[in-house]
Amino acid sequence: MQALTDRVKPVDRRPLNFVEKLYIPAILRGMGITFKHIFQKKATVNYPEETRPFSPVFRGLHILNRDEEGRERCTACGLCAVACPAEAITMEAAERKPGEEKLYREEKYAASYEINMLRCIFCGFCEEACPKDAIYLTETFAPSNYDRKGFIYGKDDLLIPDPKKK
Repeated sequence: MQALTDRVKPVDRRPLNFVEKLYIPAILRGMGITFKHIFQKKATVNYPEETRPFSPVFRGLHILNRDEEGRERCTACGLCAVACPAEAITMEAAERKPGEEKLYREEKYAASYEINMLRCIFCGFCEEACPKDAIYLTETFAPSNYDRKGFIYGKDDLLIPDPKKK
């Protein structure tokens, strides 16, 4: 049988001599490795006091964005739900009524919008599929919860606050 890699080492089967039977060289080699690691920088992060730096491409919780005038950008086109491989996004569309021009950008809007974070795989396909730049993945974690219903985020949880109402 031929080896798959060139990293194969033959096993040394010769009997141990007196110094090797004492295991002193092996112990000294192990202690050398230990002392080398004692003086290196530790990989542990003291979490509440320090936070770990994230990658610039980290994808966390979703948000629904607003435009410059504070209106909702989502037009309930459903492209984000279709692009989601985990089928974590559900929405219902509704027609804008007269007098709601200040609330919604287009004639159609998302009456309900839900993301099941237990199903979400944070792939970012919903963000890429949205033609109106309405959904974004932020750099925040999904908080822990004891109830499964706490991981289903509705439109009121996802929509960023209106900057004009501050």
